[in-house]
Order: sequence, then structure tokens, then C-alpha cells
Amino acid sequence: MILGYIIFTDLDGTLIDHATYSYEAARPALSLLKQKGIPLIFCTSKTRAEIEVYVEELDCRHPFISENGGGIFIPEGYFDIDLKFDHKIGDYNVIELGTSYSNLKDTLLEISKNFDIEIINFGNMTTEEVSEDTGLDIHSAGLAKLREYDEVFRIIDETEEKASRMMELISSAGYNHTRGGRYWHIIGNNDKGKAVRMLSDIYRKQFTEITTIGLGDSLNDLPMLGSVDIPVLVQKPGSLHDPSITDPKIKRVKGIGPIGWNNAVSEIIEKGSGI
Repeated sequence: MILGYIIFTDLDGTLIDHATYSYEAARPALSLLKQKGIPLIFCTSKTRAEIEVYVEELDCRHPFISENGGGIFIPEGYFDIDLKFDHKIGDYNVIELGTSYSNLKDTLLEISKNFDIEIINFGNMTTEEVSEDTGLDIHSAGLAKLREYDEVFRIIDETEEKASRMMELISSAGYNHTRGGRYWHIIGNNDKGKAVRMLSDIYRKQFTEITTIGLGDSLNDLPMLGSVDIPVLVQKPGSLHDPSITDPKIKRVKGIGPIGWNNAVSEIIEKGSGI
């Protein structure tokens, strides 16, 4: 069976606006995907609890990838093929690629204390503090704190030297790091790219021919963009593309966040174009 396109998308700063968290500008393309039955797969640093809000709001009953590739959540019965997974949570079969949150948080705090690099991290912030720091409402901030595979942090009075030192120390402790639109993240041996490749392989076992599309805006999307057939980078506030992403194979589309997302998806799906 031929499925056609599968779309992997980041959320913050890509499908949803960096400041307002709105996806209204992407409504036309979202409707187009629904009309054509094209799977939309969220691949984000957000938690499972946060993603499930968008699953409900957009009636998007497809697999999703949480916390920078930490977990792949597949609705039970979604695939007909035999599926190897680690455990079940609710109605999802879960493939775990990440490290437990408690280990990540403890390591981060130990590094901060031992090497005198002051940080703020979600685990030690109240829901009100997360809300104030992110602009999320209180309920959404609470969902953002329900982390399973990824700790979020900011370096106080960050300099290039401090950031470089912190990343070296995280690597020396046996963990990885990435940076999203707002925060640094400490993660295990996982990233968005590994999860995208694994889930794409599962799709290909059931649907022999698929073309994968990936949309992102930041450095932590780079592994995902490097793992799809058509990688797309939307603009950040200020109408700039992330300067740290230099791969010429990645298509750069005009439009900030969901505006660029809408432009890119509409162009690809309606015209069969790689942009």
C-alpha cells in the first residue's frame, strides 16, 4: 500500500507561534492535511502531557514523539504489523529511547553545584515560575513540568564561555545536550532524528512508499531535518532563519513560525514540490 507523505513537525516556533503559542496561521494547511489523510506527527521537546492537548484540539490521532526523541507514542491498533515496544501508557504503545528524567535532573544539579554554574531548571521551578518564564498559562506550565526524558534549563548570566563549559561537563557525565528556541536541554542518548528514523521505518513496513517531510526552526530540530526526505526550516522572529543551521540541503521558507509552516506545507502538498 502506498501512503504518500508523512509530516514530522516541531511545535514551538514552528507549527505554533513562539510568543503566542497559536497555530491559527497554519489552519489552511492543517485542513489540507486532514482532507488528504496525511499523517501529522508532532516531534518536539514538549512533554507527552503537553502534546496530548494538541492531539485533542487538532483531532490528530497519529503517533507522536516527545521530549527531543525520548519517547515514541503510538496509538494502540494504529499499525497492522507486529510492533516491538517497551510498555503501554494509556492507549499508547511506547518505544523509549531516552533516559529517566530523575537521572538527568540529578546530574544537571550536581554539575551546577560542583562547578559553580548557576542555572534555573524546570524541576526546581514552581508552576508559577515556569508560567512567568515561558509565557504559558498556569495549566500549560504544569503540563510542561511533567517531564519523562528531558530536563530543561537556562544558564544564569549566560556567556559563550559558561555555555561551552556546561556542555563539556554534560558530555563528560555521559549525557547529551541540545538547544531549543528558549532553553538548553540535557538528554540521554536520543534525539529527534533517531526517533524520526525509527518511526519512519515502522511506517515503511506497512506502507511501502512514503515521502517524509520535516519542519523545524531551531538547532534541536537539525537531527530531525537530517532524517527526512524534504527538510524545511521556517523563520524565527525577526524574519531570520537560525544562523547555526547551515546545511544547504535544508529548504528555507519565508514566513515566521506557523506562517512559514503553512506556506511550506501548502506548497509541497498542493504542487508536489520539494520547494
